[in-house]
Amino acid sequence: MFFNIDSAKIDKGKFVFKGSVRYPDLYGLSTDKNNSFSPYYIFLENSPIQVTIDTNNDESNLITGSAANDLYVKYYYNENYKIDSLISANPKSTVVAYLLYREIAPFLSAAEIEANLALFDSSLKDLSYIKELKEIAAIKKGVEVGNIAPDFTGTTPDGEKIKLSDYLGNYLLLDFWASWCGPCRRENPHVVIAYNNFKSKGFSVFGVSLDKNKEDWTRAIKKDSLTWPHVSDLKFWDSAPAKLYGVRSIPSNFLLDPTGKIIARNLQGEDLIKKLKEVYGVVE
Repeated sequence: MFFNIDSAKIDKGKFVFKGSVRYPDLYGLSTDKNNSFSPYYIFLENSPIQVTIDTNNDESNLITGSAANDLYVKYYYNENYKIDSLISANPKSTVVAYLLYREIAPFLSAAEIEANLALFDSSLKDLSYIKELKEIAAIKKGVEVGNIAPDFTGTTPDGEKIKLSDYLGNYLLLDFWASWCGPCRRENPHVVIAYNNFKSKGFSVFGVSLDKNKEDWTRAIKKDSLTWPHVSDLKFWDSAPAKLYGVRSIPSNFLLDPTGKIIARNLQGEDLIKKLKEVYGVVE
């Protein structure tokens, strides 16, 4: 989330910022003081940087003078790289630390995050991304398959406080989603099918939304026919349950056994149906 740290007046089509940064880092530059659209992303470092912006054509925008930004542009829009190789080639790069934190870590295990962190130079030990990645790894260790799912209390659309542990006793899918999340909404029909097929055996779902607008949340529940318990603190990515489970991308889910032990993660589409057939001993 961006917040304002400085501003400059545009005079005859030109503007100037002056300053320094401890580490190269990602900043947003907006020509709209009302912040009604997403900013232009720039990795700033302590060098003369020239920015050319065409507000009518984003493809004409040009940023020169920042090697960090060049590296960011090269890899942020390119999925054809291995993060460990990129770190090994750039062990002092805050850009690569950012890519690991923002783009890669949500899909890695705690052990994989720690292995990648070990490849960075010690000069980055105080970098915020490195510190947060260590915290993420620690959280992920607590919610790996085989561990007991951390308990928490959430607020339903009706304002009732309910606990995850109150719904244990059978197999339960802890499902993180949001009304604004396209992939979540596309996955919801699969979860509905799984629920309808196995609810007679006791299977249920416990939905946790990362919404920030209650009306959007409740409307999506009704539209997608999600007829199981739901909670949300309406804090978007600051959702307390999401942080507790290290969830940084959605849809994300955890399948719990009757004792609350995590037995699978991120089962989507037919994989959820397949796993439920397995645990309930359904023979085709």
